[in-house]
Amino acid sequence: MGVAPIMEILHCVLLISLAALLGLGVGHGVARWQDRRQLAGARVRGEEIIAQARSEAEITKKEAEVKSRDELLREREKFSKDMEIKNSAVREQERRLEKKEDALEQKHQAQQKKERELDHAKKKLLERRDALEKKSLDLDALLEKQTHKLHEISGLSRDDAEKLLLERLDRELAGEVASRIQKHEDNVKAVSEEKARKILAGAIQRYAADHTADTTVSTVDIPSDDMKGRIIGREGRNIRTFEKCTGVDVIVDDTPGVVIVSAFDNIRRETARLALSKLIQDGRIHPSRIEEVVKETQEEMEKHVQELGKQAVLDANIGLLHEKLTQLLGRLRFRTSYSQNVLNHSLEVAHLCGMMADEMGLNGMLARRCGLLHDIGKAADHEMEGGHPKIGAELAKRYGETSKDVLHAIVGHHDDVTVDHVYTVLVAAADAISAARPGARRETLEKYVKRLEELEALASGFPGVEHAYAIQAGREVRVIANASQTSDHDALKVCREIAKAIEQQLHYPGEIKVTVVRETRAVEFAR
Repeated sequence: MGVAPIMEILHCVLLISLAALLGLGVGHGVARWQDRRQLAGARVRGEEIIAQARSEAEITKKEAEVKSRDELLREREKFSKDMEIKNSAVREQERRLEKKEDALEQKHQAQQKKERELDHAKKKLLERRDALEKKSLDLDALLEKQTHKLHEISGLSRDDAEKLLLERLDRELAGEVASRIQKHEDNVKAVSEEKARKILAGAIQRYAADHTADTTVSTVDIPSDDMKGRIIGREGRNIRTFEKCTGVDVIVDDTPGVVIVSAFDNIRRETARLALSKLIQDGRIHPSRIEEVVKETQEEMEKHVQELGKQAVLDANIGLLHEKLTQLLGRLRFRTSYSQNVLNHSLEVAHLCGMMADEMGLNGMLARRCGLLHDIGKAADHEMEGGHPKIGAELAKRYGETSKDVLHAIVGHHDDVTVDHVYTVLVAAADAISAARPGARRETLEKYVKRLEELEALASGFPGVEHAYAIQAGREVRVIANASQTSDHDALKVCREIAKAIEQQLHYPGEIKVTVVRETRAVEFAR
């Protein structure tokens, strides 16, 4: 390559470099001019923003000043109103205090006035007391003087006069005292009888039970008279085995269609009746079969007795009871007293006791327990010594009965001991109701007549009694008193004494009314 081309190339490069330098300078100048221009515009805008901010701040300041002045005015008005209300309340309280002070002042003046009046009245009373004391002394002296003159006139001493006066007062007041006593007794008796009558009537009205009269024999139906021979057996061995196993008497007579089983023990009799019925139905009657059937029937009877006892406990609603006592209750189903079933009687007594206890506000369940167990001793009285109340109490205590009320009711319902438990009184009353009501028990004619004769003889033995009549089946005794030998007061005394004598000497169910009749008859004939 030659020098010329190289020079051209260098010349071109130089031109390009100069052009680039010139362009840079021009661009720098233009840029600085633009910067100065922008800076001037920014200054102008900053001054405008500052001026606008100052203007807005001035406006905000003025608005805040106005708002604060308004708020201050409102607070001043509110404070003024509160102060006005408080001042009004203070003024009202001051007025009330002034009124109270005036009232207290008036009360104080009235109190002073009353004190002055009381002092004046006290002074007058003291003067009156002095005057009365003086008059009393004068009166005592006058009475002493008159008494002395009376003694001189009558010729009696003071003691004699007092004795005479007291005797006269006794005679005059005897009738009044007797009438007052009679009136008081009548009132007490009327109230107590009315209350007792309501309780007893309510209990009896709410409960009523039927009684069936049991006997000492039972009959067993047989299909034909040929069965009698089979019951007797060859040479009587069947009937002897049966009687030995059951402890009863079997009567085979000419009565058609029946065989009689007799025993005083109702459980044995019932067991024998059931066993004989089974043998007749089975048809196999011989000694070994008899022993087997009797043993089986005895076991069934024990279960039946236990079930009867449990049912009685449920019917009476007395709670839990020892198993042995339950069995004894079941045995009472086969025991009678004056032809009255003892278990039915015990249940009736239990219900009556419960009803009366509820009426009196007592424990009804405890009362029913006392009533149900009161005759429990009758289930074993032939096995132990003593009366059934004592035996029953011993059995109940032995088999877990811990209630003192129950034990006392059992041992004391026939007044064998001192009665100090209210449930014993209820049991005794219910026992008398159940035993004495019509149809409950049967009494022989001889005993009935004897009881009436004893009642009439007892009443006729008192002085002044002419006749005595037992009426209403012995529930009342009418006494005719001699009018010339007795007075009205004597009749009252005789009536009370007859009633006490009947209570002490006779045994009877329920109560007996004693009526003493005294009358004076004047008879004259016009001829």
